[in-house]
Amino acid sequence: MRFASLASGSAGNCMVIEHGNTCLLLDCGLGQRDLASRLIARRLDAQQITGIILTHEHDDHAKGAFKFAASHNIPIWLSYGTRVMVERYLPEGMLLDLRVIDSHQRFQIQDVEVAPYPVPHDAREPTQFVFSDGQYSLGVLTDTGISTPHIEAMLTGCDALVLECNHDLDMLKNGPYSPALKKRVGGRLGHLDNTSAAGLLSRLDNRKLKHVIAAHLSAKNNTPDLAKAALSAALNCGQEWVGIADQASGFDWRSF
Repeated sequence: MRFASLASGSAGNCMVIEHGNTCLLLDCGLGQRDLASRLIARRLDAQQITGIILTHEHDDHAKGAFKFAASHNIPIWLSYGTRVMVERYLPEGMLLDLRVIDSHQRFQIQDVEVAPYPVPHDAREPTQFVFSDGQYSLGVLTDTGISTPHIEAMLTGCDALVLECNHDLDMLKNGPYSPALKKRVGGRLGHLDNTSAAGLLSRLDNRKLKHVIAAHLSAKNNTPDLAKAALSAALNCGQEWVGIADQASGFDWRSF
């Protein structure tokens, strides 16, 4: 199994998970031209995409999924709550294969097992995922205001983690956001800060961990160095071992 990011941040998110003949997009918050060029950069094209999985309905995760799926006859997996909230995106007159999932029930997409789990975020039914090829597992967690025991139970023992480090607490407090936006981002239904992400990471069984990537960094309220410092301290490893998913280019292929 291998995985990569096409983009990560408030301007658009999209990951790729591939195993065997299965190639999945996790979220698709990019415009069509941008998505096409970023797929090419990862040596992929639309015909190779098996399916799209959506975490929730916010623009930076879902706005490009439905036109892309309709154009290339690609099914989309999403929670019931997300399905209700994405009506505004559905292209008129185009058929879509939308498959509603239970956020507590594992399911299989060809060669990849997908384990969904609910998270606290200001969306209708936000869901994050663990992917497995039967030997290795990749845990993904973005867009959650806090950790929970269930989140940690899902992510413990993974071979790779893509973990939200949205903001530094001091930078958010002293930054340019309005008081209301600061409250939303830093709240229990907002986004995970560096310190909280590091605390979550320190509570997991990381003995099998081969990759850890800090994701969904705020352009105004965080820096890659601060995110790396927080996660590397939790793992007692060098900062160079922690990867960064950035807005401009995501991150290149990682494999097991």
